[in-house]
Amino acid sequence: MGSDIRALAAWSYPDPRPPCADLADHVAFYAGRVDRCAVDGYTVQPQEGDFYGGWITPEIRGPFKGGAQTHGR
Repeated sequence: MGSDIRALAAWSYPDPRPPCADLADHVAFYAGRVDRCAVDGYTVQPQEGDFYGGWITPEIRGPFKGGAQTHGR
């Protein structure tokens, strides 16, 4: 994947510290910055706001950070 795509829609941890070493060589996408993201056949709802990259599926219950007035909660 080119660095131009990562800058717009994804992030990675090329050298994560333990206990997150399993994240090395993986890329995570912001669901709100691509046309569609799916988990087990469900189209995810992007988390509100521009900072959080959360993927909301029917099994996940809120409240969720990222919306108006949720800073620091």
